[in-house]
Amino acid sequence: MRRLPMRRLASLATLAVLGTVALGSTAACGDDSDAASGPVTLRLGYFPNITHAPAVVGVEKGIFTEKLGSGVRLETNTFNAGPAAIEALFSGAVDATYIGPNPTVNAFSKSKGEAVRVVSGAASGGVALVVKPEITSVEQLRGKKIATPQLGNTQDVALRYWLKEKGLTTTKEGGGDVKVVPQENAQTVDTFASGAIDGAWVPEPYVSRLVNAGGKVLVDERDLWPDRKFVITNLIVSTKFLKAHPDVVKKLVEGQVAANEFVNSKPDEAQQAISDHIGKITGKPLDLKLIKQAWPSLEFTDDPIPASLKTGLDHAVAVELTQPVDLTGLYDLKYLNDVLKAQGKPEVTQP
Repeated sequence: MRRLPMRRLASLATLAVLGTVALGSTAACGDDSDAASGPVTLRLGYFPNITHAPAVVGVEKGIFTEKLGSGVRLETNTFNAGPAAIEALFSGAVDATYIGPNPTVNAFSKSKGEAVRVVSGAASGGVALVVKPEITSVEQLRGKKIATPQLGNTQDVALRYWLKEKGLTTTKEGGGDVKVVPQENAQTVDTFASGAIDGAWVPEPYVSRLVNAGGKVLVDERDLWPDRKFVITNLIVSTKFLKAHPDVVKKLVEGQVAANEFVNSKPDEAQQAISDHIGKITGKPLDLKLIKQAWPSLEFTDDPIPASLKTGLDHAVAVELTQPVDLTGLYDLKYLNDVLKAQGKPEVTQP
């Protein structure tokens, strides 16, 4: 795998693709397939973290390779941020990627609904507001500094909207009743421990890391959603690749469903696979105890929970971090429902 250089990209507020600082790798852009008689190449992106567990486990355990079969050559590409993954998809360096809801919306919006389609869900939950132990109510957040991963990213929008609903103001510049401080998740652990911030609205495993650093969960974001479900990771494909290779996309979705089956039925093996795989990519395995601590807050589901993505967009509009977007055509769940139906599993709702 060839590594992309680290870079910082603009936020959703400026209509750039969302995420934290990018550290990724991508294969060189090439044709969608080899010669007519050769295998099709599928370039799959994902993040080496817990919220992308189906992707990590699917690659580590060879599930995608098995489901794609001998007629498809799988190339994997890892990212640590939405902007790099979407940039790679736009450039043709990846054909499909696991990614969060806000980058999904922004990619769809920037391409005027042409470039991407959501073909499956992957994970729900795994996000919380962690604060100093002495903070026991939302009113006590007045005048405090709360970190989020990036201005306009999924967690930033969730925090600002929740505060707005509670009658507290924020500004893009870090003013208002609550000072929102966008910073990298890894940095947040240090700034919380030093007392530079009073809390953070972040995804796992940073929720668990902040708790281990002396914090406590004030808000579990699951409690803010119907049935405690909201999309944190889904699987998107480029429309160009989908049109050229619908059979390959269906096999990819079969791999996603199989990977989630493994994750849910063999959690201990899945957690070990995640630790090992992240170690191969970063040079340092993710602490297995941390994975186990974070695991209960996540639900690994093939349902992309479209209503939560739309609601998240509405929240971003409400806090004036983006403009309304028509999401008609974003989802193509035919292949997912074909796979689920063939396995006797409940189909998901096509919006």
